[in-house]
Amino acid sequence: MRKDGRSYHHGNLAESLLDAVDDTATRFGLEAVTLRGCAKRIGVAPSSAFRHYADKRALLTAFATRALHQLTESLTEAGRVACESGSDPLHAVALAYVRFAIDRPAFFRAMWREETIYPADEAYVAAADGHLTSEEVRMLEEIRDELEIDRLAAAAIERGARARHMAL
Repeated sequence: MRKDGRSYHHGNLAESLLDAVDDTATRFGLEAVTLRGCAKRIGVAPSSAFRHYADKRALLTAFATRALHQLTESLTEAGRVACESGSDPLHAVALAYVRFAIDRPAFFRAMWREETIYPADEAYVAAADGHLTSEEVRMLEEIRDELEIDRLAAAAIERGARARHMAL
């Protein structure tokens, strides 16, 4: 049974499990997330959860994919609003990125922790790649390599560039 007193019933179990991951990870950290624990949190048998996600890593991969989609939406919206208002879209996107990290820490941590997800998962890769052309990806990789910046900072630059590209 969920904390709010309602058990899961005839909805989207996969999405409900991801909501349980968000709640658990926000309260106790990603390390505390288990597939069985998430199933229990929403009031279903663990066997039901295993029909959607083979293991904890698959669950966290789906969670990271969801996080990437939500981040992309946030950055795209920030860039769009900045362009419409005549503000600097890169500045707006950077602020939106930081705001996302502060407001959604569990999502933010999950996105880039390749040791806890399946980084080659098609949906994750598609969400991480966004809508950049291969030439834009190549340019970003060159910049990252030349500046020798860490992976998280590189990811922030890439996300900002994607959002700015999508807003233009």
